[in-house]
Amino acid sequence: MPPLDVLLPVAGLALLDTLSPTTLGVSLFVLLSGARSVARPLFAYLGTVALFYFALGCALMLGLGAVMDRLTPLADSPLTGWGMVVLGGGLFAYSWVMPNSKRPPRRPASFRTTTMIGLGLATGLLEAGTALPYLGAIGIMSASGLAVHAWLPVLAAYNLVMVLPPVLLYLAHRAFGERLRPRLDRWRERIDAGSREALSWVVGIVGLLLLVNGLQQVGVVDLIDSLNP
Repeated sequence: MPPLDVLLPVAGLALLDTLSPTTLGVSLFVLLSGARSVARPLFAYLGTVALFYFALGCALMLGLGAVMDRLTPLADSPLTGWGMVVLGGGLFAYSWVMPNSKRPPRRPASFRTTTMIGLGLATGLLEAGTALPYLGAIGIMSASGLAVHAWLPVLAAYNLVMVLPPVLLYLAHRAFGERLRPRLDRWRERIDAGSREALSWVVGIVGLLLLVNGLQQVGVVDLIDSLNP
């Protein structure tokens, strides 16, 4: 069993990862669609998202050490540092000027199982690069040197927790039906309205981190510190 200093931060990151606006938004849309059957398409979507991230996590856990060893010399080079400065500065600047026009979110054309599986794969592919809590949890487990039999169930539990809120929404929808619909409608509107703002914050934070790390890698931060009395 992994130690508490690994389990506690990973559990906290899993709870943070339950707030995915895309997963919650798609789940609410399915529940509020009025379709005769929502269980099969909803769980096809959630299962695909969970399996995608589980497979991604396993791949990173099994190959992260070897990949990092090979990339360390390249990652420490000044060229990479300046690349981080340019990319980070661009992302940070773009986060301030991102268009705020409200466009209708992309919805599945139908609730066929294959459609929902494709939507789940698209969600995973589009959000994998910005899944900072998930990548942070993988980093914690990788740095702790856990054996496969120790981190595998933790990773599986993380992905189950990640899709737990939509499952609870489904159960509440089954239990309360139309009485819960007005509140779910309001939640969906808030999620749709806040998704673009949340994306701009994520882009800005990632850009700032890349910019600071790049400046530190090329020595600009150390130079500024040395000039200060």
